[in-house]
Amino acid sequence: MELTPELPTTFNQENFHEICDQLAEMDADLKSVLEKYGYPPMWTRPNTFETLVHIILEQQVSLASALAALNKLREKTKTLTPETLLLLNDEEMRACYVSRQKAAYLRGLALSLQNGETDLTLFPSLPDEKVREKLIRLKGIGHWTIDVYFMFVLQRIDIFPLGDLAAINGTKRLKNLPAATKEEVLEITNHWKPFRTVACMIIWHFYLSRTGVAAAPVF
Repeated sequence: MELTPELPTTFNQENFHEICDQLAEMDADLKSVLEKYGYPPMWTRPNTFETLVHIILEQQVSLASALAALNKLREKTKTLTPETLLLLNDEEMRACYVSRQKAAYLRGLALSLQNGETDLTLFPSLPDEKVREKLIRLKGIGHWTIDVYFMFVLQRIDIFPLGDLAAINGTKRLKNLPAATKEEVLEITNHWKPFRTVACMIIWHFYLSRTGVAAAPVF
Protein backbone atom coordinates (compact mmCIF):
# COMPACT_ATOMS: atom_id res chain seq x y z
CA MET A 1 0.00 0.00 0.00
CA GLU A 2 1.43 3.37 -1.04
CA LEU A 3 1.29 6.20 1.43
CA THR A 4 -0.16 9.50 0.20
CA PRO A 5 2.47 12.25 0.44
CA GLU A 6 1.67 14.68 3.23
CA LEU A 7 0.44 18.00 1.90
CA PRO A 8 2.37 21.11 2.93
CA THR A 9 0.72 23.40 5.48
CA THR A 10 2.65 26.50 4.43
CA PHE A 11 3.89 27.99 1.17
CA ASN A 12 7.36 29.35 0.44
CA GLN A 13 9.62 30.40 -2.43
CA GLU A 14 10.28 26.75 -3.31
CA ASN A 15 6.68 25.59 -3.68
CA PHE A 16 4.70 28.76 -4.47
CA HIS A 17 4.76 28.50 -8.29
CA GLU A 18 4.16 24.76 -8.11
CA ILE A 19 1.01 25.37 -6.07
CA CYS A 20 -0.11 28.01 -8.57
CA ASP A 21 0.32 25.44 -11.33
CA GLN A 22 -1.69 22.87 -9.40
CA LEU A 23 -4.51 25.39 -8.96
CA ALA A 24 -4.41 26.12 -12.69
CA GLU A 25 -5.03 22.42 -13.31
CA MET A 26 -7.94 22.51 -10.86
CA ASP A 27 -9.62 25.65 -12.19
CA ALA A 28 -9.63 26.98 -15.77
CA ASP A 29 -10.38 30.54 -14.61
CA LEU A 30 -7.34 30.63 -12.32
CA LYS A 31 -5.32 29.20 -15.22
CA SER A 32 -6.48 32.07 -17.42
CA VAL A 33 -5.24 34.60 -14.84
CA LEU A 34 -1.78 33.03 -14.77
CA GLU A 35 -1.66 32.90 -18.56
CA LYS A 36 -2.65 36.56 -18.92
CA TYR A 37 -0.93 38.19 -15.94
CA GLY A 38 1.73 35.70 -14.86
CA TYR A 39 2.31 34.42 -11.34
CA PRO A 40 1.17 36.65 -8.47
CA PRO A 41 3.73 38.16 -6.11
CA MET A 42 4.34 36.03 -3.04
CA TRP A 43 3.20 38.64 -0.55
CA THR A 44 4.63 38.14 2.94
CA ARG A 45 5.31 40.11 6.12
CA PRO A 46 7.58 39.51 9.12
CA ASN A 47 6.18 38.06 12.34
CA THR A 48 6.44 41.26 14.39
CA PHE A 49 4.43 43.62 16.54
CA GLU A 50 4.72 46.23 13.81
CA THR A 51 3.09 43.88 11.30
CA LEU A 52 0.06 43.33 13.54
CA VAL A 53 -0.14 47.09 14.13
CA HIS A 54 -0.16 47.59 10.37
CA ILE A 55 -2.94 45.03 9.84
CA ILE A 56 -5.08 46.63 12.57
CA LEU A 57 -4.55 50.05 11.00
CA GLU A 58 -5.75 48.63 7.68
CA GLN A 59 -9.14 47.67 9.08
CA GLN A 60 -11.92 49.48 7.19
CA VAL A 61 -9.69 52.22 5.72
CA SER A 62 -7.74 52.67 2.51
CA LEU A 63 -4.30 51.14 2.18
CA ALA A 64 -2.80 54.60 1.77
CA SER A 65 -4.39 55.85 5.00
CA ALA A 66 -3.16 52.83 6.96
CA LEU A 67 0.37 53.18 5.62
CA ALA A 68 0.39 56.90 6.41
CA ALA A 69 -0.55 56.16 10.02
CA LEU A 70 2.05 53.41 10.28
CA ASN A 71 4.76 55.69 8.94
CA LYS A 72 3.77 58.39 11.43
CA LEU A 73 4.04 55.87 14.27
CA ARG A 74 7.43 54.75 13.00
CA GLU A 75 8.60 58.35 12.83
CA LYS A 76 7.30 59.17 16.30
CA THR A 77 8.65 56.07 18.05
CA LYS A 78 11.85 55.64 15.99
CA THR A 79 11.44 51.88 16.56
CA LEU A 80 7.86 50.64 16.79
CA THR A 81 7.69 48.16 19.67
CA PRO A 82 5.12 47.49 22.41
CA GLU A 83 7.22 49.57 24.80
CA THR A 84 7.59 52.62 22.54
CA LEU A 85 3.93 52.57 21.49
CA LEU A 86 2.76 52.50 25.11
CA LEU A 87 4.70 55.73 25.73
CA LEU A 88 2.44 57.64 23.32
CA ASN A 89 -0.49 59.56 24.80
CA ASP A 90 -3.87 60.13 23.16
CA GLU A 91 -2.81 63.41 21.55
CA GLU A 92 0.31 61.83 20.07
CA MET A 93 -1.74 58.93 18.75
CA ARG A 94 -4.16 61.34 17.06
CA ALA A 95 -1.23 63.19 15.52
CA CYS A 96 -0.23 59.85 13.98
CA TYR A 97 -3.70 59.55 12.39
CA VAL A 98 -4.72 56.79 14.82
CA SER A 99 -8.35 56.93 15.97
CA ARG A 100 -9.22 56.59 19.65
CA GLN A 101 -10.71 53.16 19.00
CA LYS A 102 -7.68 51.83 17.15
CA ALA A 103 -5.35 53.38 19.73
CA ALA A 104 -7.12 51.25 22.33
CA TYR A 105 -6.68 48.17 20.15
CA LEU A 106 -2.97 48.84 19.64
CA ARG A 107 -2.38 49.44 23.35
CA GLY A 108 -4.19 46.23 24.22
CA LEU A 109 -2.01 44.29 21.80
CA ALA A 110 1.13 45.99 23.10
CA LEU A 111 0.27 45.17 26.72
CA SER A 112 -0.50 41.54 25.85
CA LEU A 113 2.89 41.16 24.20
CA GLN A 114 4.69 43.07 26.94
CA ASN A 115 3.29 40.97 29.78
CA GLY A 116 3.79 37.69 27.93
CA GLU A 117 0.12 36.78 27.47
CA THR A 118 0.75 36.75 23.71
CA ASP A 119 3.97 35.38 22.25
CA LEU A 120 4.26 35.74 18.48
CA THR A 121 7.33 33.49 18.37
CA LEU A 122 5.18 30.49 19.36
CA PHE A 123 2.59 30.90 16.60
CA PRO A 124 4.49 29.38 13.66
CA SER A 125 4.53 26.01 15.44
CA LEU A 126 0.89 26.09 16.58
CA PRO A 127 -2.12 24.82 14.58
CA ASP A 128 -4.45 27.41 13.07
CA GLU A 129 -7.21 26.92 15.61
CA LYS A 130 -4.86 27.52 18.55
CA VAL A 131 -3.48 30.73 17.02
CA ARG A 132 -6.98 31.96 16.20
CA GLU A 133 -8.14 31.14 19.73
CA LYS A 134 -5.33 33.23 21.23
CA LEU A 135 -5.62 36.23 18.90
CA ILE A 136 -9.43 36.49 18.90
CA ARG A 137 -9.30 37.24 22.63
CA LEU A 138 -7.57 40.55 21.91
CA LYS A 139 -9.94 43.48 21.48
CA GLY A 140 -9.88 44.80 17.93
CA ILE A 141 -8.55 41.60 16.39
CA GLY A 142 -11.25 39.79 14.47
CA HIS A 143 -11.30 37.03 11.90
CA TRP A 144 -10.22 39.23 8.96
CA THR A 145 -7.14 40.40 10.86
CA ILE A 146 -6.31 36.82 11.85
CA ASP A 147 -6.83 35.56 8.29
CA VAL A 148 -4.43 38.18 6.95
CA TYR A 149 -1.90 37.26 9.66
CA PHE A 150 -2.20 33.58 8.71
CA MET A 151 -1.76 34.30 5.01
CA PHE A 152 1.04 36.84 4.98
CA VAL A 153 2.94 36.18 8.19
CA LEU A 154 2.58 32.48 8.96
CA GLN A 155 2.11 31.67 5.24
CA ARG A 156 -0.60 29.12 6.00
CA ILE A 157 -1.69 27.51 2.79
CA ASP A 158 -5.47 27.10 3.06
CA ILE A 159 -7.06 30.40 4.13
CA PHE A 160 -9.66 32.44 2.25
CA PRO A 161 -10.61 35.74 3.97
CA LEU A 162 -14.36 36.12 3.49
CA GLY A 163 -14.12 39.53 5.18
CA ASP A 164 -11.92 40.91 2.40
CA LEU A 165 -13.83 42.83 -0.26
CA ALA A 166 -11.10 42.55 -2.89
CA ALA A 167 -11.05 38.77 -2.48
CA ILE A 168 -14.85 38.54 -2.67
CA ASN A 169 -15.28 40.97 -5.56
CA GLY A 170 -12.33 39.52 -7.45
CA THR A 171 -13.81 36.04 -7.21
CA LYS A 172 -17.20 37.28 -8.39
CA ARG A 173 -15.59 39.05 -11.34
CA LEU A 174 -13.43 36.09 -12.28
CA LYS A 175 -16.41 33.73 -12.18
CA ASN A 176 -18.72 36.28 -13.82
CA LEU A 177 -21.17 36.09 -10.91
CA PRO A 178 -21.75 39.73 -9.89
CA ALA A 179 -24.75 38.90 -7.71
CA ALA A 180 -23.19 35.96 -5.87
CA THR A 181 -23.63 35.89 -2.09
CA LYS A 182 -20.76 35.30 0.33
CA GLU A 183 -22.07 31.78 0.83
CA GLU A 184 -21.89 31.16 -2.91
CA VAL A 185 -18.37 32.59 -3.04
CA LEU A 186 -17.41 30.28 -0.17
CA GLU A 187 -18.72 27.32 -2.13
CA ILE A 188 -16.52 28.34 -5.07
CA THR A 189 -13.46 28.65 -2.84
CA ASN A 190 -14.05 25.18 -1.41
CA HIS A 191 -13.00 23.79 -4.79
CA TRP A 192 -9.55 25.34 -4.27
CA LYS A 193 -8.82 23.42 -1.06
CA PRO A 194 -6.21 22.77 0.24
CA PHE A 195 -4.56 25.77 -1.48
CA ARG A 196 -7.05 28.59 -0.87
CA THR A 197 -4.42 31.09 0.29
CA VAL A 198 -2.51 30.85 -2.97
CA ALA A 199 -5.77 30.86 -4.93
CA CYS A 200 -6.69 34.08 -3.15
CA MET A 201 -3.35 35.60 -4.12
CA ILE A 202 -4.10 34.73 -7.74
CA ILE A 203 -7.51 36.39 -7.31
CA TRP A 204 -5.91 39.52 -5.82
CA HIS A 205 -3.38 39.54 -8.65
CA PHE A 206 -6.27 39.37 -11.14
CA TYR A 207 -8.23 42.08 -9.30
CA LEU A 208 -5.27 44.44 -9.01
CA SER A 209 -4.16 43.88 -12.60
CA ARG A 210 -7.69 44.60 -13.86
CA THR A 211 -8.16 47.72 -11.73
CA GLY A 212 -4.63 49.04 -12.24
CA VAL A 213 -3.89 49.28 -8.53
CA ALA A 214 -0.16 48.78 -8.05
CA ALA A 215 -0.27 47.48 -4.49
CA ALA A 216 -1.16 44.31 -2.65
CA PRO A 217 -4.70 44.37 -1.25
CA VAL A 218 -3.65 44.17 2.38
CA PHE A 219 -0.39 46.08 2.25
